[in-house]
Amino acid sequence: MATQTETSAVDIDRSIGDFHYDVEYGHDAGVGLSDRVVNYISDVKQDPDWVRQFRLNALKTFLGKPMPTHWASKDLDAIVFDNIRYYLAQGTPTKRNWEDVPEDIKRTFERLGIPEQERKFLAGVEAQFDSEAVYSNIKKAVGEQGVIFVGSTEGLKNHPEIFRKWFGKVIPTGDNKFSALNSAVFSGGSFIYVPPGVKVKHPLQAYFRINAENFGQFERTLIIVDEGAEVTYMEGCTAPKFNTATLHSAVVELVALKGAKIQYITVQNWSANVFNLVTKRGLAHEEAEIKWIDCNIGSRLTMKYPGVVLKGRKSRGEVLSIALAGNGQHQDTGAKMIHGADETTSNIISKSISIGTGRATYRGLVHVPKHLKHCKNNTECDALLINATSRTDTYPAITVRGTGNSVQHEASVSQVSAEQIFYMQQRGLSEGQAMSLSVNGFVNDLVRQFPMEYSVELKRLIELEMEGSVG
Repeated sequence: MATQTETSAVDIDRSIGDFHYDVEYGHDAGVGLSDRVVNYISDVKQDPDWVRQFRLNALKTFLGKPMPTHWASKDLDAIVFDNIRYYLAQGTPTKRNWEDVPEDIKRTFERLGIPEQERKFLAGVEAQFDSEAVYSNIKKAVGEQGVIFVGSTEGLKNHPEIFRKWFGKVIPTGDNKFSALNSAVFSGGSFIYVPPGVKVKHPLQAYFRINAENFGQFERTLIIVDEGAEVTYMEGCTAPKFNTATLHSAVVELVALKGAKIQYITVQNWSANVFNLVTKRGLAHEEAEIKWIDCNIGSRLTMKYPGVVLKGRKSRGEVLSIALAGNGQHQDTGAKMIHGADETTSNIISKSISIGTGRATYRGLVHVPKHLKHCKNNTECDALLINATSRTDTYPAITVRGTGNSVQHEASVSQVSAEQIFYMQQRGLSEGQAMSLSVNGFVNDLVRQFPMEYSVELKRLIELEMEGSVG
């Protein structure tokens, strides 16, 4: 078994994020959502006028949209928007030197293994604590290639000619109620620009930490990869266990220009009180490739459907996802692939595991309009039920018009075999070890696609989950 310090920039041991420090906040927008709160955020962040107006218009859109009723609407009833704090920050500028980060925040990230991992294998790191990035650093060699990696606030102020061109273009404010909420109160997140032809050899990493109770985190990430360039971005998320609902509602926009490649890896390990309601979408131009690798663990409810709009000819989109739903948890995850040009290819592979009273839902959308030719899609959804009380649902929506396009869909639901578990127990394994071996076998072909640092931790996490699921 690998140790914590050997494995990942985002260690996903369930217990590692479950701690909390009292922090002195310099900026607090108070509780509830109103024009006053939005203007307070704009004032603190010294937004240009167009951003302030963008926020206020988004607030009107949010207030005018009803809560979703066709998803996990009963779960969403627990969110009381008037009880949430929408902006908390210490009020200190983002630091470039780890030693300059405030001591109480530094203590948090050091406990989570940052910046130790940065020194090992990352090209750059950003660490966000509640509403703001507290640390952002990119290795000199990468910066000298012209790569920009800063927080979203710094991006819109220092690089407006790139930022404004794409901001809100991949995911419009009115896309859904929670993208509108994010557009009104967004803070933090990453802004990345990779110049033409630059291939960033090592991953860029962001880490999002919720420390406060009754809090909402609304980071906004925008990644633009210019022609023929490549980048891998990894994000990790944790929050301590509180009894009150915590809201995480991010918006992520990816733009891959001609021949560019983006790989976006997420490992979330939210505590069981977090509502994780995220909108993620990429725009792939001609011969570009966007790949989402997603691991959804923890949270009370996750609703997340990474998508790719295949705008350019021969562009490719891929979503690989693992969802693990434990007792009292609902993982409502999936993917969206919108084909918009000839010879485009999309691939969706989803695996879910439901334990105890956990529920996993796959919700997918594939759309190929009738005027397109030679488009291909492959969708595979496999679900594993651990207990008789576990639940899984699959809702694929595949629309293919015209001729000359190829689509295939495969779905399976299976239960851990009692005979298989018995056989392994006869060979000296405990019931929990046998269950863990079965589940790891179920996800193994997908886990191999994760970077090695993650795959070790994913297997370890499954072992930890299985310990409490039997007996």
